[in-house]
Amino acid sequence: MNIDKQRLKMFVQGCMKSCRLLVVGDVMLDKYYYGEVSRISPEAPVPVNRVVDIKETMGGAANVAHNLSLLGVQTAISGFVGNDYHCQSLMDKFTEKGIDYRGIIYCDKPTIAKARIIGGHQQMLRLDFEDTEPVDEVYSQRMINYVEQCINTMDGVIISDYGKGVCTEEVCTSIIEMCNSINVPVFVDPKGVEWDKYCNADFITPNFKETNAIQPKPIKNKDPQIERAAEYIMHKYAINNVLATRSECGLSFINKEERIHIPTRAQEVFDVSGAGDTVLAVFAAGVVGGLSFSEAAYLSNVAAGVVVGKLGTYAISKEELLEALLKMA
Repeated sequence: MNIDKQRLKMFVQGCMKSCRLLVVGDVMLDKYYYGEVSRISPEAPVPVNRVVDIKETMGGAANVAHNLSLLGVQTAISGFVGNDYHCQSLMDKFTEKGIDYRGIIYCDKPTIAKARIIGGHQQMLRLDFEDTEPVDEVYSQRMINYVEQCINTMDGVIISDYGKGVCTEEVCTSIIEMCNSINVPVFVDPKGVEWDKYCNADFITPNFKETNAIQPKPIKNKDPQIERAAEYIMHKYAINNVLATRSECGLSFINKEERIHIPTRAQEVFDVSGAGDTVLAVFAAGVVGGLSFSEAAYLSNVAAGVVVGKLGTYAISKEELLEALLKMA
């Protein structure tokens, strides 16, 4: 694949700031307790983790928005939170990063948070604060109304579905219909196997496990099988473009005209948490910013290569993406 890396550098340096993207989905707070383990508790046969650092960062759909904001994209977000500490921490981070959070809706469920206990470089335990039942219809309608009010100001909409009750069939189909009616592209990061709610989206970005799960028969992570799987997705769900992330096999972009397979770069992988969010954010920004599909896919693969080398949920900055592109020259 012939990619003009100089063109990509120029895009990252300046063109992303003109892009306007709305992220809709399961916003959450990711918390990390980093510690040292050197003994077993006298109270129970469990290791004692002496906490030496605590980190909080945006997770889920909020991590997609975080990536966009660090790249200079004009970013808005819509999701559900509860009136609690985790919500306030998220609001502070949205404010700090310049993310428009007027679409955040308070509901009767807790703000989703995941607390990870890390001993050295090993995750020992994860605590989830969440209620994954679909939100009441009154809250869903408020989200739909917000999207309807701001959609004309956006270059694209990202649906980030983490299966936590936000991206119901009503929400997804309403947003996709609105966007289709005014030619605003919709990018979907799917969850689970109920993909009918994503019908008529412009782009979908499943990982290999998600791609495999909705096939009539199991597939292997090989180029020809990925192509056939993408064709099945496009036909069954009327989705025009598939960007399939494939872990150690890189990623593939497939539509009716193109079959693009981009291998991953050899590197040490510490954590794949949030890599899909980065791929989604960079690809969407590239497409709405005027890059070709192959250029946007290539750039998102470079970005993912940086993120998997970090521990924990991580959002890539414009400077880091430029540095990674320089190394590819």
